[in-house]
Amino acid sequence: MSITRQLIKQSVKSIDPFDDIESTHKLDVLKWVDSGLPIFRISKPDNPPKHLVSYFVLLDMTNKSILLIDHIKAKSWLPTGGHVEINEDPIDAVMREAKEELQVNAKFDTPFGKNPLFITVTKTKNDNVHTDVSLWYVISGSSKDVYKFDTKEMNGYKWFSFNDILAMDTNLLDPHMHRFVNKLMLALRSLDA
Repeated sequence: MSITRQLIKQSVKSIDPFDDIESTHKLDVLKWVDSGLPIFRISKPDNPPKHLVSYFVLLDMTNKSILLIDHIKAKSWLPTGGHVEINEDPIDAVMREAKEELQVNAKFDTPFGKNPLFITVTKTKNDNVHTDVSLWYVISGSSKDVYKFDTKEMNGYKWFSFNDILAMDTNLLDPHMHRFVNKLMLALRSLDA
């Protein structure tokens, strides 16, 4: 097993599942990484049909809000992030994508550090249906900052409170967004206790 696969496997193992869905996704991903099947996207949009993604969720700890982008292709409000390149560490993908999408340096100074908080396995909604295996990282941001964003990927961005997201129709979001927000709120509450 390559060093990169070992790092990915360690990252996945570090995730404490929030619910039965995440437990199932975690087990599926661990088997997939161990299988030797390709895990990195080789060519756009869906080769191989299941591949690794790094989401990075900007968290404003002061205002308890997160940044979502109005994604052009997905026609949904999603976290920032993108496909992990061949043999790329998913953390390096976060740093690269943060520069590309918002022109910021990723700051892993949240309570979660460089560990992914959440993992999902999701069929995409666009014309080229494929499966994204997404590691969800949380990085710090501020709703007071103005970001220069990649207009090829997004129509814009917006900061949402946790309650705003939970009140939104799931058809407008990543299908796991409500679960992610609930897990994030629980994790933050446990830190305050």
